[in-house]
Amino acid sequence: MEVAVEEMTPERFFSYTWHPYAIEPGVDYSKEPPTLVEFRLEKTENGTLLTVTESGFSKIPTERRGEAFRMNDRGWAQQIKDIQSHVEQTK
Repeated sequence: MEVAVEEMTPERFFSYTWHPYAIEPGVDYSKEPPTLVEFRLEKTENGTLLTVTESGFSKIPTERRGEAFRMNDRGWAQQIKDIQSHVEQTK
């Protein structure tokens, strides 16, 4: 997985671009526009709220868009569960 870090504000914001579901061997995905992934942390009364947003899927070629979105949706759902589990274990 290759990413390009776009912005980082310690303890508040992190973003990167990448080519989602770029798994086909020998395919040069660098010609496709990447998506943007953003992580925002906000303090709340009960702790910290994490918001993860990925945008730019409309720019992915039509033949890849649906599968890339599906696989990313599934992947992010699992990542959020893993983060929640980690936070709960370290309380």
